[in-house]
Amino acid sequence: MADKNAIKQYHKLSDRHILVVETDMSYPDVLKVAAYSDQIRRAGNELVRLMRKNYGQLIRTKRYRKLLKLYRHTKDDRQRRDYAKQLNDMQKAHHVTFEFCRKAMIHIRTKYGIDSVFGLTKAEDVWRGIETCLYDSGKSIHFSKYGDLPCIRAKQINRGIPLSVEDGRLKFKFRGIGFGIKVTDRFQNDEVNAVLAYLAEPEAADQKAVDTLSAYGYCIDTCRPCYATLVPKLIRGKYRIYLHLTIEGKALPKYDKSGNQRHRLGKGIVGADIGTQTVAYTSQTEVGLKNLSERGNSIVKSERLERLYYRSMDRSRRATNPNNYNSDGTMKKGPKKWKYSRHYKRLRSRHRELCRIGAVNRQLAINEDANHIRSLGHVLVTEPKNFSKLARKSKVTTTDSKGRINRKKRFGRSIKNRCPGGFQAALEKKFTNTGGMYKEVPMDYRASQYDHTADGYIKKKLSDRMYHLHDGTIVQRDWYSSFLLYCYDSRLQCIDKVKCKEEFDKQYSREKALIAWIKANKISVLNSGIRID
Repeated sequence: MADKNAIKQYHKLSDRHILVVETDMSYPDVLKVAAYSDQIRRAGNELVRLMRKNYGQLIRTKRYRKLLKLYRHTKDDRQRRDYAKQLNDMQKAHHVTFEFCRKAMIHIRTKYGIDSVFGLTKAEDVWRGIETCLYDSGKSIHFSKYGDLPCIRAKQINRGIPLSVEDGRLKFKFRGIGFGIKVTDRFQNDEVNAVLAYLAEPEAADQKAVDTLSAYGYCIDTCRPCYATLVPKLIRGKYRIYLHLTIEGKALPKYDKSGNQRHRLGKGIVGADIGTQTVAYTSQTEVGLKNLSERGNSIVKSERLERLYYRSMDRSRRATNPNNYNSDGTMKKGPKKWKYSRHYKRLRSRHRELCRIGAVNRQLAINEDANHIRSLGHVLVTEPKNFSKLARKSKVTTTDSKGRINRKKRFGRSIKNRCPGGFQAALEKKFTNTGGMYKEVPMDYRASQYDHTADGYIKKKLSDRMYHLHDGTIVQRDWYSSFLLYCYDSRLQCIDKVKCKEEFDKQYSREKALIAWIKANKISVLNSGIRID
């Protein structure tokens, strides 16, 4: 039998992945799980209210704010330790600690009839939000609104949602409800078989993992089930319960119908310029320019439907609650009671379903694009993340030629619909988890301004999408930025000018063929400058 300390060390160093499968519960049991999830939400909101109150009293004290300011601006380690000790003492005095959060949840969970393991998990989630406010950029923790169904998570596989094996199948229990899982594809079947193989001989698998770690210094995949989570979802007006099984090790590879590996791993350098709505990439074998998160119905159509739903819901809300509005149409101040008609509830349900489908399509499109770019190379070179800054409104007030104030909006709607930050995070995770490399160029790289024919930086307007190089060559701006990222010299952390001259003609011919293909198929690439007749 393997040493317990060695097993703990292996558990700390090993990877984790999540298997998502739907449960085979009967619908009455599904409603019970959804109701229990709502009880967890209410208990969590009560704990949030208590911790918000304590945190607000803490940050209102002048001494705490002064100590925090001194801690941030002091460079002496000894003084910083002293300030940190005083800050911790004040947090304890105002009951802003995890111990208080945990003990407060004991009384709250008893009130709502929640098991201790689920109450402790919810307390950890609330405390994680408090930590973001204390030590990061968080401002306040938020309540969960009615209709939000939090996950039911047990951090131990033998408590809360215990796992067992019956007739070669995985079986789970939750508060007396026994259920299994629906295995619908080959990948899920392979994952379940791997978990069953571990449960058949757990001690031998742990011993092999510990021996490999001590002898060779790396972790093998044991496929040990760590814990289970129940996730309720409202899909097309009905609740469905999904099981998220956290498994030790990396996910198994996926295969297509013919038995070939679905996602191949490429070799080489890939330069990617990720914009607010598009992505351009250049590799040794392919160049590309496409819209982000394009899958299913177009985002333009979904936005139009969303506008129609909002307007119709607003008309219904005004007709049902005339006392909440002034004669000029503005909303009255102060607390108000709202009544919702059946027509309004149907519209709200349709809008919720539209948002759910859009979110699913966005995530699937992001994964598909990330897998495709990973198949082109193993080294990704891109610019640093800055999409949260682009979403902010401008602080400078400007006027047009007629003296009217210009809008201060930036790229908020584009970022909401296209999710470029999530796409870049998915790329980073994809390359690092599959043995590749993810590199971000320094801030002074300025791929959008460099011209390799003039060997200098030329500042361009944001509206200049088709750009004339110094020698007269017309290039698409986003693609040219990805080409310059493709020519990155990692040793000197600058543009490899020799590689630019050697590779430009070959990659430029591919770019011209790509633009011709886009025009022939009448594909609208947003903000690309490519006109379709």
